[in-house]
Amino acid sequence: MLLSNPSMVTQSLAITSPNIKPMVADRSKITSTPQRRSSMSASEARFSLIVALATQTSSLSQRLLMDLATETAKYVLPRRFEARNLEEALMSVPDLETVKFTVLSRRDQYEIRKVEPYFIAETTMPGKYGFDFNGASQSFNILAEYLFGKNTTKERMEMTTPVLTRKSGGERMEMTTPVITRKLEDEDKWQMSFVMPSKYGSNLPLPKDPSVRIREVPSKIVAVAAFSGFVTDEEVTRRESILRDALKNDPQFQVNEGASVEVAQYNPPFALPFTRRNEVALEVERKSE
Repeated sequence: MLLSNPSMVTQSLAITSPNIKPMVADRSKITSTPQRRSSMSASEARFSLIVALATQTSSLSQRLLMDLATETAKYVLPRRFEARNLEEALMSVPDLETVKFTVLSRRDQYEIRKVEPYFIAETTMPGKYGFDFNGASQSFNILAEYLFGKNTTKERMEMTTPVLTRKSGGERMEMTTPVITRKLEDEDKWQMSFVMPSKYGSNLPLPKDPSVRIREVPSKIVAVAAFSGFVTDEEVTRRESILRDALKNDPQFQVNEGASVEVAQYNPPFALPFTRRNEVALEVERKSE
């Protein structure tokens, strides 16, 4: 039987079950609850994937930008050596690892340094001059490949500074630098060397290129004179002559017999000439008492 009077229904429920509250049949206040879908659509799934990838890419880009900024700061905010004159005051070097040394004495034209032992990766290059572009570029690329992953562990190692060219001489390499070039006796060939990051010590990965050799260079004492500008063979000859003459009057040290000049270059190619730091160095020894 259908009841047409809602108030009678309410009264009936209240009598039979006192715990049941009266319910007003107001259809205007009745709302329906939508059912939750069991799965998202294909378009929604694609959109979610795109958002996730974009977020991941953004995070990666931020890390790359931070790494780039850190590396750039090493050149934009370089370190400066203690200056003896205005020329040296304008010089600066990238904030990269360099070989450790102790300054034993400082003169007006040079300083005496004792450098600590270091390991090098070296290779032979052709060329009649220490600054031969083709030979130096070829050897530099070979050593750079080793440094940046062409080795048995595929490890990428940090770049160091400065670049050093050895103008002439034999097997002895005294100056402590990341890149060393020296001339082989009686041959139109040179040795270029990268000084390895100190954290590896003797545990360096082996090179895959057989032309690259790893060896340790012992501690040395050297006399060093700094100069700015671009390096040329003529400028090196002039600076070497000035250094040798100045060392004749040094009260404690003298040039080793047969010592050959080495040239250190600290700055990247884009550095302005007057901000570049170059050095000529000669191995020295203490004078006999």
